[in-house]
Amino acid sequence: MPKFGGDGLLTAVVVDSRTRQVRMVAFMDQEALDKSIETGLAHFHSRSRSKLWLKGESSGNLLRIQEILVDCDQDALILTCDAAGPTCHTGTESCFFRRLKNGSLEPVGA
Repeated sequence: MPKFGGDGLLTAVVVDSRTRQVRMVAFMDQEALDKSIETGLAHFHSRSRSKLWLKGESSGNLLRIQEILVDCDQDALILTCDAAGPTCHTGTESCFFRRLKNGSLEPVGA
């Protein structure tokens, strides 16, 4: 079973089930993991609000979980998901839309 850190959290990487693109990285506590397994929808622990968070609860851009992979140390997860729309709060498909190059950020694809 997954092993949560001293803060009660583990890292969860969301990957698109179709494209294999990394969509986002968030944190899960036991409650978020249990709720995700129970509903099939990705739930996370919001560190800024200190509460359970259903991804897409306000935008409608839910993440339907297809598979949960656990790493060798059991302290990180990959959630393979079908995304109902953009994942990033900025409206982009992925939270990873910039690259660090020569000491500055530039859009991916530039």
